Parts: sequence; structure tokens; C-alpha cells
Amino acid sequence: LEKMTDLVAVWEVALSDGVHKIEFEHGTTSGKRVVYVDGKEEIRREWMFKLVGKETFTVGATKTKAAINIDAVSGFAYEYTLEINGRSLKQYIENRLKTTNTWILNLGGTDYRVVLEKDTMDVWCNGQKMETAGEFVEDGTETHFTVADHSCCIKAVSSGKRKEGIIHTLIVDNREIPEAVE
Repeated sequence: LEKMTDLVAVWEVALSDGVHKIEFEHGTTSGKRVVYVDGKEEIRREWMFKLVGKETFTVGATKTKAAINIDAVSGFAYEYTLEINGRSLKQYIENRLKTTNTWILNLGGTDYRVVLEKDTMDVWCNGQKMETAGEFVEDGTETHFTVADHSCCIKAVSSGKRKEGIIHTLIVDNREIPEAVE
């Protein structure tokens, strides 16, 4: 197995289907470019005469669009920036904090990562989109699903404040799960 000697950048990206590791090799003498997603080679280019440019690929089960920009900073120094869905990684993360909720829980010794996409009300657990049943209740809505034979419910209740909007709470076996910060 060839060593990753030209590894210049590593990013961790939290998507609904999980946290993905993106690695980038850039051989500035050979012009080689290699992109790995979760340890799997996605792109390999040898003998690129142009050392700057962009490599585009997809990440995860949702085939999220990603791109690595290669820019010359000075002389033989390069800067590598990752874009997700056409946004810088920083902008993507800031937007994601507004559009999703994430909870980490342990059931029977197994860790589960539950993600709610607020715009679609899709629920993901450990990389799988969950079968859900939604219902209107007196103070808002409830989205029901099952994880490892445990009944789960995401309650959506108005905060009563316009700025805060709707508060989403995950309840598993009648126990409230604190939201995770990724």
C-alpha cells in the first residue's frame, strides 16, 4: 500500500448520513491530485501540468456536492479550501446549524447519531433515512420513529419567540436527549 506522502489537507464534514473524512493529496512536483472520501479513493489524476484548479466530487449517501479549490498563495505555496454545496466549509457549517438538529445517544451499548433536517422533516440515524410518522398534537407536532426497538419522538413546539422559532426535542423511551454540538 502506497503511503500518503503528498497529503496536504484533511477535513471532517458532518452530513445527515454521518461524519465524513475528506483527504487530499497534492504532488506539487508530479502534479498528482488524489481525493479520498472515508478512506476510499474518489479521484486520481497524475501528471497535471496545471497545479492550481478545482476537483469536484460527491460525499455520502446523499451524494452531496463537494469541491476542493487549489490556489497558489506565493511561490510554491498552495492553499486548499473545501466547498460543500457551493459554500465554503465555514458557511456550510453555519447554515447547517440553522437547518438541522443532531443528537447522539447510546442504546444498549451502541451509539446512534440522529439528525433532523428541519426543512424537509427527514430524520436520519447512523446514515439511514428513517421511516417516520408525523402527527399534530395540542402544542405542536410529533415525528415518531424507532431505533433498535426503542420508540423515538421528535417534538416540535413553538418557542413563542419569533427569533427562536420552533424548538425540536428528541424523546427516547420517555427520556429527553440533549442536543449534540458537532
